[in-house]
Amino acid sequence: MKINYFVLAMFLLATEVYIALCVRDGFIRPVFGDFLAVLFLYYLLKAISNKSIWVLSVSSLLVAFTLETLQYFEFLQVMGLTKYRYLKLLIGSAFDWGDVVAYTLGFVFILIIEFVVSPLTKPA
Repeated sequence: MKINYFVLAMFLLATEVYIALCVRDGFIRPVFGDFLAVLFLYYLLKAISNKSIWVLSVSSLLVAFTLETLQYFEFLQVMGLTKYRYLKLLIGSAFDWGDVVAYTLGFVFILIIEFVVSPLTKPA
């Protein structure tokens, strides 16, 4: 396990939990929280896997898209699982194209960090 990426993932998770429990606004919770969710997934996967940046970033994006698709088809309602608060928090409850945009921006941000910023910070 790569501890530095794991610590970053746990920081992002803590931030996500704080946002979910304490922030009630029209931007941070619905947009920035979704943006951070893709970063959290990416760095968690990076902590435990040696796959390429592309595989990990696309996998993170696909997980986010899958959860949003489950929301679109009202999976929790159809399966009678709405009474499980944590499952509702994990999957979400309402499809929104803005969430898809936020996930995609998170994915793009990862690629910028990994392919543009990160090489600039490494010693020559």
